[in-house]
Amino acid sequence: MNTPLSRRTALQAAGATALAASLTGLTATAARAGDSNGTNPAPKLVTYPRPAAMPTNTSFKVRVRTAPDGDWQTLDIYRPQLEEINATTGSGKVYNTSMAYFDFRGSVEVEVTYLTGGTTKARVRPDALGITPELLGDTLRFTLDEPHDVVVQINDLVFDCLHLITNRVEAHPPAADDPDVIYYGPGVHSVTGNVLTVPSGKTVYLAGGAVLTAQVYFKDVENAGITGHGILYGGPGGILSEGSKNIRVKDVIILNPNGYAGTFAESKNVHIKKARSFSSKGNGDGFDVFSSTGVTFDGCFMRNSDDCIAIYAHRWDYYGDTRDITIENCTLWADVAHPVNVGTHGNTDDPEVIENLLIKNVDILDHREPQMNYQGCIALNPGDSNLIKNVRVEDVRIEDFRWGQVINMRVMYNTKYNTSVGRGIENVYIKNLSYTGTHANPSLFIGYDADHAITNVTFENLVINGVVVADSMKKPTWYLTTDAIQWYYNEHVTNLKFLTTAEAEAAAAS
Repeated sequence: MNTPLSRRTALQAAGATALAASLTGLTATAARAGDSNGTNPAPKLVTYPRPAAMPTNTSFKVRVRTAPDGDWQTLDIYRPQLEEINATTGSGKVYNTSMAYFDFRGSVEVEVTYLTGGTTKARVRPDALGITPELLGDTLRFTLDEPHDVVVQINDLVFDCLHLITNRVEAHPPAADDPDVIYYGPGVHSVTGNVLTVPSGKTVYLAGGAVLTAQVYFKDVENAGITGHGILYGGPGGILSEGSKNIRVKDVIILNPNGYAGTFAESKNVHIKKARSFSSKGNGDGFDVFSSTGVTFDGCFMRNSDDCIAIYAHRWDYYGDTRDITIENCTLWADVAHPVNVGTHGNTDDPEVIENLLIKNVDILDHREPQMNYQGCIALNPGDSNLIKNVRVEDVRIEDFRWGQVINMRVMYNTKYNTSVGRGIENVYIKNLSYTGTHANPSLFIGYDADHAITNVTFENLVINGVVVADSMKKPTWYLTTDAIQWYYNEHVTNLKFLTTAEAEAAAAS
């Protein structure tokens, strides 16, 4: 892919982000909820009690205080559930894990005690944050200068770990009697039929400490949303948007849904900011997009038992192209399947396009998928006559994962899901992608045939275990560049390039 095209693609996707971020129509009070620009700069810490009816986990004790010498406050622990697939039997084992959350302004000191004992090492992830905890026996301490969602791992345990969710202090939370707000205060709430249908112009607000045991449903509405520091728990599925536009989702935690954490279908201009999801059910995807335009996922933390974020065209009763999708500033952990999956579902009878995708500044913490058909931390797998084109991936950091591939680009005909082969993959630019680890299977780039091919894929500054991978790197003259990192591409992949940053800049200037 030539450089001007890659820039144009990035601008198109960035434009979708800006458009989604500028949504209007939310109530003034709800729109201000979560505003970090309060007038009082003094440090502040806000914690929330866990409703007694919510299950807890007993592996950790967590305390937090404003740095350097505020009063310690003990956090209540929630119990997300996670799943791991047995590669021999296919059965899924469900594990309990731990989660706590709080809000703060300024800096905070966090103290975590592993009550099971036997602590020999501790790690705070993502690694890119550069947090090295002080370890004092079974207790560790570290400081956060601004809100980040982190995972605290003891002795490299995958499931018995702590997920710490943090938000900025809300400067102007909405009033409970605001007529344009559907307000839920602290405690557990339910609705008849377990589905809350939201009208146009309304914002659902979940206060810190609130738990809503229902799906939140946007059907053919506009200028609506859900925000707040509470939890959507269980229910038929966290958030569903169908045929709607100008939808805003902000800060909420979606815990143990009986389906996808969020589905955005035939929708336009949707902005999902700092939403979090945990799942353990089969087909427990995080956020899925079908036949939609202008969808942005910004700052989300996802740990799911299937794809964290999946981008599709037609499926079920949803029809149409998908375009202008942005995934940025997110942290993704897939206990099953892909952190990012694109292209499986489409319309064989009336072929669709998935285009203008931007994946930027993302940390991928884990990927575990025994099936070769479903591997790839980032998978571009068009089937059902889909064409994927104009994709830009930039500043993605992949930590060592348990089982899978760094990248999988495959024009496929998966008879379990597809009724035709995908049309192809065109114009992909991947800049500053890094992988550090030892568990990755070879990444695969496989066109189906000459008419269903992969064309114009460029890597700029690909770094594998500290080594910059480029066509100009030192290697035997008869080796392919992919041989140097044990990746593979077939004869139906054309114009695949690996460049250093200097080479890419020189090409752009010529």
